[in-house]
Amino acid sequence: MKVYIDGAARGNPGPAAYGFAIFRGDQLIAEENGRLGSTTNNVAEYTALVRALECASSLDHSGPVVVHSDSELLVKQMNGEYRVKNARLRELFEQAKKLAAQFGDLTIRHVPRSQNTQADRLCNEALDGKRLVTASKKPAADASSLRETALACLREAAQKWRSQASDAPDPEQVLDQLLHILKQN
Repeated sequence: MKVYIDGAARGNPGPAAYGFAIFRGDQLIAEENGRLGSTTNNVAEYTALVRALECASSLDHSGPVVVHSDSELLVKQMNGEYRVKNARLRELFEQAKKLAAQFGDLTIRHVPRSQNTQADRLCNEALDGKRLVTASKKPAADASSLRETALACLREAAQKWRSQASDAPDPEQVLDQLLHILKQN
């Protein structure tokens, strides 16, 4: 399984987004992107890693998993070459480490941006408000499951707003997610 991740912030900190694409061989099996509100590039990169690992853990991953990132900092921190000093990054780093431990054979590699085009494109589409893709959501079979999917989206946002999480979505992002759920159904 090959996983490509990217995160970006315009302004750093500024409007931020993440994107990832997961391949088995040359076949795309999952992709996702999302907006993060105003945060740093590094938080966006780590969010991409966490979301990608969460998604990959729900897929058949019996063989090796290779994560590709154009963030040298993230790769060196995840591989133990650099310490994580920032408290917010430390939180995401620890979450990513726990997720990474679920995989028997996981490697995180640094690649140039030119070899990370799928994740980069997804990230920029989210930043530009062009297209949001949610890998973990399946089309709802009926109105009750559509309702539950939309309510889950709202509950997740409300929980992040209550806890004042740094990755809490703004109302426009939640609306975009809800519209995406409706379009899938």
